[in-house]
Amino acid sequence: MAIARLHGGPLDGQIVPIEDADDKLIVPYSETQVVYNRRGEPQKTGSDDGPTEIDYWFDEALEDLTSTDD
Repeated sequence: MAIARLHGGPLDGQIVPIEDADDKLIVPYSETQVVYNRRGEPQKTGSDDGPTEIDYWFDEALEDLTSTDD
């Protein structure tokens, strides 16, 4: 198992567990979905240094985000 570190957008700073490290991560947010794209190489890939970490950066929201969204 790996974790995705999300950067930018409404989920900035969140950590999400992932099974497979795809190039694109679509995450539910309020009543829409937001898209994050993978950047860089996986970190902590050793067998004894914790879960593998992969950085994902905000790309777009599939619908307009409003200021009342959490």
